[in-house]
Amino acid sequence: MRKFFTLASLVALSMVACTNEESKGEVNEKGSVNFDISVKSDVEVTTRANVSCTTPAVGDFNLKIEGVSHTYVEEYATIAEFNEENHLYGGKYKATVTAGDIAEEGYDKATFVGVKEFAVEARQKTEVKITACIANTLVKVETTEAFNNYFVGGYSLELTTNRGNKFDVTAQAEPLFIEPKTFAINGTAVKQANQSGAEGATITLPEYKMENPQAQTYYTIKFDVKDAGRATLEITINDDVVESIDIEQELNDNAQ
Repeated sequence: MRKFFTLASLVALSMVACTNEESKGEVNEKGSVNFDISVKSDVEVTTRANVSCTTPAVGDFNLKIEGVSHTYVEEYATIAEFNEENHLYGGKYKATVTAGDIAEEGYDKATFVGVKEFAVEARQKTEVKITACIANTLVKVETTEAFNNYFVGGYSLELTTNRGNKFDVTAQAEPLFIEPKTFAINGTAVKQANQSGAEGATITLPEYKMENPQAQTYYTIKFDVKDAGRATLEITINDDVVESIDIEQELNDNAQ
């Protein structure tokens, strides 16, 4: 069933004798429209890569159609629902197809979105090809062997999304699919015992925060320790160093 959102259309529901002008386009004649949906699971990293995730079928997409040069908004739960009539008045439109919910973050929680503007001509058939791509930010947290050996007493890492969802990423095997907004990684680690046999000190790792992650982008965030006379914690994103912290100074500031 079609859902109308303009005030005029609500009036038309109760006054069937009135002409529903806002449902018309720029031309007061209709043309047929067929939507051809394809799915693309590529994401951007340092090079383009294909991500393993559950991809939706055409029947999983909902459809929203908006007028570009005139007032018109309709939503359909499926493409098939639109196809029951598949005619629009002549004019310019924008179609948005969506499968999934960007608010549902987690593993294998991909949301696919595709947007395409198109024009309908009276008494003509219009074929609209839309490619739906991953709308999430993908994040995978890793630690190097040097990091694991330095914090031999253990460590824990937690990722918090802009929505407040928290995920344990201490031993993450697959990427998280999250909303493309600010996220932060926090953690604690236990430094190796010294030669005197004293227990290793627990430190709070400095928070790493990404303010403007991009949709359809895969970020590998790696925690490493460089020990060239003085131990340094390095955080890299796709092999680019973004943080470098003196661990000894952190111990002095945060030792428990």
